[in-house]
Amino acid sequence: MQLRNEQRQHIETLIRLSEGQMTGLDGCREVIRRSWERCVDEYRLDPGRPRPARVLTQQALREHREPVDELLHVARAGVDRLFAQVAPMGYVLLLTDRRGITVDFRGQREQDHALRRAGLYLGADWDERHAGTCAIGTCIHDAKAITCHQSEHFDATHISLTCTAVPITDPQGQVIAVLDISALRSPRSHESQNFALSLVNLYSRMIEDAYFLHRYRDCLILRFDMAREFVHLNGRGLIAIEEDGSIIAGNGFGRALIDAHLSRWPPWSPGLVPKATQLLDGEIGELLGILSASDDQIRAFRIRASEAICFVTLIEPRGRRIATRAVPPSLTPVPALDRLASDDPAMHRVLKLARRLRNEEVSVLITGETGTGKEVLARALHDSGKRAKKPFVAVNCAAIPESLIESELFGYLPGAFTGGSSKGMRGLIQQADGGTLFLDEIGDMPLSLQTRLLRVLAEGEVMPLGAEKAVRVDLRVITATHRDMDALIANGRFREDLYYRLNGARLRLPALRERADHHYVIRSVHESLVAKRDRDVRLRADAVSALLAYAWPGNIRQLKNALGFALATAEGDEITVHDLPEECQGGLAGVPQVLEPSSRNATSDEGRALLGLLRETAWNVSLAARRLGVSRPTVYRRMRRYGLVPPNRKDAHLENALH
Repeated sequence: MQLRNEQRQHIETLIRLSEGQMTGLDGCREVIRRSWERCVDEYRLDPGRPRPARVLTQQALREHREPVDELLHVARAGVDRLFAQVAPMGYVLLLTDRRGITVDFRGQREQDHALRRAGLYLGADWDERHAGTCAIGTCIHDAKAITCHQSEHFDATHISLTCTAVPITDPQGQVIAVLDISALRSPRSHESQNFALSLVNLYSRMIEDAYFLHRYRDCLILRFDMAREFVHLNGRGLIAIEEDGSIIAGNGFGRALIDAHLSRWPPWSPGLVPKATQLLDGEIGELLGILSASDDQIRAFRIRASEAICFVTLIEPRGRRIATRAVPPSLTPVPALDRLASDDPAMHRVLKLARRLRNEEVSVLITGETGTGKEVLARALHDSGKRAKKPFVAVNCAAIPESLIESELFGYLPGAFTGGSSKGMRGLIQQADGGTLFLDEIGDMPLSLQTRLLRVLAEGEVMPLGAEKAVRVDLRVITATHRDMDALIANGRFREDLYYRLNGARLRLPALRERADHHYVIRSVHESLVAKRDRDVRLRADAVSALLAYAWPGNIRQLKNALGFALATAEGDEITVHDLPEECQGGLAGVPQVLEPSSRNATSDEGRALLGLLRETAWNVSLAARRLGVSRPTVYRRMRRYGLVPPNRKDAHLENALH
């Protein structure tokens, strides 16, 4: 009786809508309102005459199934797994073609009669033009995921149902199918279906990606994600390419990357698709060499359109391996340089250029924040070049007192000035003869000495204090600074002609917080410090998590100090978060151990669904909790259960940019 009363009230509301009255629609969602208006104005459906479910004959059903047979084959595993998840909660599963005809179905046999009568059955037609507002039909019309809950259905016979549908698109972005779960009965609250929407979204994307991989199994495929830990397990981006980098197709996330590129750099002609090397800042050899680039067969690249960092792996064509290409000189291994970074795109660019410059005589200016490793890079350039067996002389222009810097640099003869050595002294410039002179903090060099340095560089000779004859020197000069050289020149504090002598080539080191290889840097610094001690002390996971989360304003120098402090104060054979300096603990000191994302502990379907929802909400736990209809602590407990930890803030921002 109650259902009949609700049906009668529902019909009355829709009749008022058909008569141009909007009474009773105040709480109606806009997507549902638009669909109701289509049903009345465009489809001419009579709300007072509910329609029985329309189920196709076997022959008609076969005609609809044949065009999607390949998709049905690929989707079968995902359909079975999703149904296993939702069946205990009273849901049935429908997979329809792009016209809304149910071509695959999973349901409980004991509900067979009720499901057939409700249209939740194989061969049922859920086209909006026939069935009215419903999850499948409205999803097809809008090409968007939707939950149509109870009285949101147009047809009064459907208002006891709750249905959640998500489109499955082909590599061109066209809807080819719809995945739906529906229930004959459900709680009144619309929020009760939030988790259903996340779960169906997850499986529709899995089916879509499986179909993409099947369609392009004979092509090279780049698989990528914003988090390295999920590339192999659940990498969201897929782009099929030719061996020259030409893009063939992309899945939804891949097309979003292409669209982001085209929105920034519109093509010259309609339909022109960029090459993969235009999307990702790298050479084709780097893309094709991903599988040998690291132990986990993943490599980081910077997205040109957004400057975001993504992590990429390569799926080779079925049954064959790509042809081996000659390694370009810029990618030839150079141990002294290679050990400075693992998998950071900005460092790859720096080291690629450094490889080309290592045997050249051109002066190099290294810039970057304090503590980023400018002297380390300068020494690696020297050690990997043809001057490696000659001296490397480092001078900190900011550390030597101004009264002594002239004599330190240029040297002096005996008796040149009061207080000097009776034997005189060879200056640092002469000591570097045949090798490399590294002038750190060149921006702090006194203006008076800049003129003399310019002469050394221009004429290849140095005049010690007290000398009457210049001494020839053969050296390469590498300089470094954290200062804004353009501002110093504009303020008259640095000679412009000297700057152009020093800036033959410029290498900019990224800040540690900007690098994608934080874990490698932390491990390398830790191993180098441990090697100098008598005992082996390992880093526990909670300490690593805190170190990864910290912003490091002092960069690698500060990281060395922090780990040195931890090694000195740790009592056992491991460093915990409590052993780190207080500023590095980042609020993690009260947590026994923070789990890192792992392919081993995020494997359950519920964990995958939660991961999908957190990604959709850019890791906004409050929003995720509202969508699930649970409290924030509950979401945090589930995250801990499945080992889900947010990416760093930059990655979350980048994910938002691609949504």
